[in-house]
Amino acid sequence: MQIKIINKSNHDLPHYETMASAGMDLRANLTESITLHPMERKIVPTGLFLELPVGIEAQVRPRSGLAAKKGITVLNAPGTVDADYRGEVGVILINLSHENFTVENGERIAQLVIAKHERVEWQEVEVLSETDRGEGGFGSTGVK
Repeated sequence: MQIKIINKSNHDLPHYETMASAGMDLRANLTESITLHPMERKIVPTGLFLELPVGIEAQVRPRSGLAAKKGITVLNAPGTVDADYRGEVGVILINLSHENFTVENGERIAQLVIAKHERVEWQEVEVLSETDRGEGGFGSTGVK
């Protein structure tokens, strides 16, 4: 699949690191570094603008290394870039650690996953079919 992209950053286009990678790293496009204090969130620009086909979305997801090692994650994970959005792709980062974290220009801050999605038409009914699970949710199937 080909997707149109404008790159206003001075970084390479996002790319897959391995043949089996689902996501491509997004890099911060900054004129000066940004410091995130504990529990602080900021939108970090990427310099990228996309034209996605209808039926395709771009999902902005956290990088596992940043989350595990530094407590930095994407606040609205996964963030969705819709096919009709033409603005700059931004990443809402939050610092869940107890230490300041500085984002530098060119730093890999998130992943971008391209995915198909379906549009639905609601069929309003009075009753849903029954299942063994029923209304059980939020841990109702146990932890082991």
